[in-house]
Amino acid sequence: MLLARAAGRAPTRSIGAASVDWRVVTDSADAAHEVRRVPPDEAREERRTRLLAAAQISLRQLSDILGPLGTRFADAGFELYLVGGSVRDAVLGRLTSDLDFTTDARPEQVQALLRGWADAMWDTGIEFGTVSAEALGQMLEITTFRAEAYDRVTRNPVVRFGERLEDDLVRRDFTVNAMAVRVGRGGAEEFLDPLGGMDAVLAGVIDTPATPQESFSDDPLRMLRAARFVSQLGFSVAPRVSAAMADMNAEIDRITPERVRTELDKLILGEHPVDGLVLLVDSGLAERVIPEVPGMKLAIDEHHQHKDVFWHSMTVLRQAIDLEDADPDLVLRWAALLHDIGKPATRRHEPAGGVSFHHHEVVGAKMVRKRMRALAYSKAVTEDVARLVFLHLRFHGYGEGQWTDSAVRRYVTDAGDLLPRLHKLVRADCTTRNKRRAARLQATYDSLEQRIEQLREREDLDRVRPDLDGNAIMQLLGLPPGPEVGRAWSHLKELRLDRGPLEPDEAAAELRRWWAEQGAQVPLAEQPGGEA
Repeated sequence: MLLARAAGRAPTRSIGAASVDWRVVTDSADAAHEVRRVPPDEAREERRTRLLAAAQISLRQLSDILGPLGTRFADAGFELYLVGGSVRDAVLGRLTSDLDFTTDARPEQVQALLRGWADAMWDTGIEFGTVSAEALGQMLEITTFRAEAYDRVTRNPVVRFGERLEDDLVRRDFTVNAMAVRVGRGGAEEFLDPLGGMDAVLAGVIDTPATPQESFSDDPLRMLRAARFVSQLGFSVAPRVSAAMADMNAEIDRITPERVRTELDKLILGEHPVDGLVLLVDSGLAERVIPEVPGMKLAIDEHHQHKDVFWHSMTVLRQAIDLEDADPDLVLRWAALLHDIGKPATRRHEPAGGVSFHHHEVVGAKMVRKRMRALAYSKAVTEDVARLVFLHLRFHGYGEGQWTDSAVRRYVTDAGDLLPRLHKLVRADCTTRNKRRAARLQATYDSLEQRIEQLREREDLDRVRPDLDGNAIMQLLGLPPGPEVGRAWSHLKELRLDRGPLEPDEAAAELRRWWAEQGAQVPLAEQPGGEA
């Protein structure tokens, strides 16, 4: 059984009161359904008990891992604890296959204990006291107790191994991540919470074990992690944490772009990304890492339906998430967030009144590339997001269905494999409060999708290519490989987009006509009546 113990609880800190109202409870055994009232403290303790019971069930499912692992460490005379996000997620019923442990065994002793039992083992983090392994499909990270300090220039810790669990827990980023479960021969044996992590979970509050100033000075990345946990967990930050984030946001400049990018991705993929983004903006952190987002607060949208373009973009992000098929879509979410970042730079007050943002999709796509490159995103992700931003307004030229088949083909071809995401982005970008207008826009896009499917039934829209390949072009025009072949290929591609599939003879005749217009002579063998 998983016993709960607050081992040497630290002095109580103000982390926010749990928002639990008095509850009405009816006793179904009483015919009159007598009503009794449960005070907040009692309700909180009931919830604490339920969460611990849920954690016990989650950890029991890992008995094939925890039991043998705990036995190996106990037999060797070492302590072993499940810690950090693994305990937090077990309490919240969202435990994953990545498990974090801490121990008083030194890294080389950990390696010796895992050797012959783990399916694989890595030492990439051994200089920081961490041994990584895989066993029974679970990823394990086992770190020696640490009581480190940071050099406060980079985020690299000056590693000093500790002797006590409490010293290890107090150095962790947040109290919700400073809970532990003792692992022994029986698997998960005892819940340890010396720093009030469960109180923080019950209150839904992100707070630091030490002062936020000390914690963020040690590792400024923790400020981004706070916003990430707001997004992932739906929690809020303690007032002292939000104040420290605002005061210390410049410290984030010490962090490498790659680490910033990782935290931003985790934030935007969370269940509540808007809350995390708002915290980044309000704290001034967004101005340091992705200034184009708070920059949108300067531009009022042209319909005056939102406080500003920033809040419009938050709505689009929420609506895009609602349209996701299953797993969170990183590219779609980034495109939804950034689709209008070109508006501040293109804002124009028209003489007749109103505001316009002409070509903001073009400017926005360029800004996306610049920012995502600065954050060390891959070329593939950068180009996908930029292309969606560039294309997100194209649909508005569709009108009442006036597009020709050629325009529909170009829409599909330009989107390529991003077409399903473009569909979602365009639909999410409809945020008008005018129900009639919203319904008309959605019906118009329904019409476009139907047009696409109708064309797809008649021709291969997924592979719109010239009707003649490069070899045929060279043979018809008597050309060697080179740029002229590419020009001819491009002409046939445009012809294919304009007119749809052509028969080979018709495509060859069009190619000869175009080549003659270029002032070139078609080889005699390829002219009507010519001889080889």
